Amino acid sequence: MGKDKQHVELSGKTVLVTGSPGFVGANLVLRLLREMRAGTVVSLDNMNDYYDPGLKEYRLGLIEKAAGASPVRHVFVKGSIADRALIDRVFEQYGPDVVVNLAAQAGVRYSIDHPDVYIESNIIGFYNILEACRRRPVEHLVYASSSSVYGGNKKVPFSVEDKVDNPVSLYAATKKSNELLAHSYSKLYNIPSTGLRFFTVYGPAGRPDMFYFSATRKLTEGKTIQIFNYGNCKRDFTYIDDIVEGVYRVMRGAPEKRDGEDGLPLPPYAVYNIGGGTPENLLDFISTLQEELVRAGVLPEDYDFEAHRELVGMQPGDVPVTYADSSALETDYGFKPRIGIREGLRRFAEWYAGYYGKL
Repeated sequence: MGKDKQHVELSGKTVLVTGSPGFVGANLVLRLLREMRAGTVVSLDNMNDYYDPGLKEYRLGLIEKAAGASPVRHVFVKGSIADRALIDRVFEQYGPDVVVNLAAQAGVRYSIDHPDVYIESNIIGFYNILEACRRRPVEHLVYASSSSVYGGNKKVPFSVEDKVDNPVSLYAATKKSNELLAHSYSKLYNIPSTGLRFFTVYGPAGRPDMFYFSATRKLTEGKTIQIFNYGNCKRDFTYIDDIVEGVYRVMRGAPEKRDGEDGLPLPPYAVYNIGGGTPENLLDFISTLQEELVRAGVLPEDYDFEAHRELVGMQPGDVPVTYADSSALETDYGFKPRIGIREGLRRFAEWYAGYYGKL
C-alpha cells in the first residue's frame, strides 16, 4: 500500500454499503462477510425496478445466507440515499466508520429519457451522503465513479490525469459531479475520500441492461442483437471479482490527512481507474460469449449466430473505446485485474444456465 495511505482495519468496524444488493454492492458485502472477523455491515438500497427486482432479491438472499454463517452482523435498510432523513437516521443509529457509496442510477442510454432520476440519486443522494459524513466523520468514504467521465477522449488508455470536462451523457456528468463534490468536502471538512472509475463490469447475476446480459436474453429468445458502431467498439471489460478486490483494498487504504505549507489541510482525496487494462474488441467479446453460452447449454450447438446479428451505428452518449490505465491502483494498492473474458464469460454462462435454466 502506498506511503500516503492510512491503513483502515475493517474487522470490528461498522461499514455502510449503499447500493447493496446491486451488482457490485452485493458482491462487496459478500466479500466483507467472508473477510471481517467482527463488526457490522449495513446494506442500503431502494430496490427500484430499473431492472428486474427479482435479481436484487436473489442477491439479497445470497447475502442473508452468508450472514447466517458469518461472525459479522448484517443489517439491510430499504430506502433511498435521496431521502435525507433516512440517511441521517442510518448514520445516527449505526455510526459507520467506512462508507462505500455504490447507490446510483446507472446506465448511459436510460439517462437520455429519464434525466430526473439521475439528478435525484446521483446528485442529491450523493450530497446527502457527504453531508452525513461531515456531521458524523468517517475514516474513509469510497464511492463509485465511472469510465463514462472520459467522454469522447481520443487519447487511450484513459488516465486519471486526463482532463474530463466534456461528458457526452447526463450519467457521465453526474459522476464527474460526484468527484467534484467529494473533493470540496475532502478539502473543507478533511474527509478522506476515494472515487473509483469502474470500467464495464460484468459477471454472474450482473445488471440485465448490460450488453452481455441483454444479448444473452435476446439470443435465447431467438431475437436479433444489435452491435453498435458496426462492431468497431472496444471495451475494457472488468470481471466482478476483480472490481470487488480493488474496492476491498481501497477501503482499507484511506488517503492520509496532511497539512499544506499554509498550515491548512490538504484534501485527503484520490481517484482511481479500475479496469481490465486489456480493451477487447466487441465482436471478439460476442464470439467468446456465444461459445460459452453453447458450452453451458444455454444455446444449442447449431445456433445460427450470423442470422441473429445486426451491425448498427453509434448510439447517442456512447463512446467507441474505453481503456483504463490502472497503474496508479497497482502502485498504491498492489492490485491488478487478473480474470480474462474467457474465464469471466464462462462463469456468467454457467450461472445463467443455473438461474434461468438450460435449453
